[in-house]
Amino acid sequence: MRTPVATDGPDISGLIAACPPLDPNSAYCNLLQCTDFADSCIVADRGGEVVGWVSGYRPPAAPENFFVWQVAVSPAARGQRLAGRMIEALLARPEQAGVTHLTTTITNDNRASWALFEGLARRWGSPIEKTARFEEQAHFAGAHATEWQACIGPLPIPAHS
Repeated sequence: MRTPVATDGPDISGLIAACPPLDPNSAYCNLLQCTDFADSCIVADRGGEVVGWVSGYRPPAAPENFFVWQVAVSPAARGQRLAGRMIEALLARPEQAGVTHLTTTITNDNRASWALFEGLARRWGSPIEKTARFEEQAHFAGAHATEWQACIGPLPIPAHS
């Protein structure tokens, strides 16, 4: 696991495309994540192939939160708890000092993501709250399912222990 670099952008775009139902980002967005937001993103690399990706950030208005934007694991690397290990590695970085809560948004039907975040909450012994953040009609004009915010915390210090 390592910090991404700009040349990872195309591989990350390909990995996301291979992991439905993830929303594909523009190639430019992925490049910005690999450069400007590299300290809050992580790549899992196996033999030169990108097999895992987590992007996130600390919202300026709530820097005690770490928001997980996207999690992608290639089919060949699934079943090894890679997504959880990448999130724990991100939270263990010095740049994430002071983070007390982990947040993300998930649609109701994304069982794999719910299993990941509910599993992390159990592993850390932290509660998880679910609230509607972006609603199907009000925010997506009916074109996308409601995104539910999962908030885990307070996190154990350090979160990865």
